[in-house]
Amino acid sequence: MPILFNVPSIACAGCGDTITKAIQTVEPEAKINVDIAAKTVTVEAKAAEESIKQAIVATGHTVED
Repeated sequence: MPILFNVPSIACAGCGDTITKAIQTVEPEAKINVDIAAKTVTVEAKAAEESIKQAIVATGHTVED
């Protein structure tokens, strides 16, 4: 089941690439969709939601509940 994260700090495709690479370090097989316009990241992964959230925050981005 996909997990949706609201990431208001996403500004460009570069942000999306950085977030994608960070999530892939947690789970290389994850399916990731970054929507820059909507400022959301949708992740389909086996990893825990908190682990993925921490990977996004570690890139310097904020995740809103």
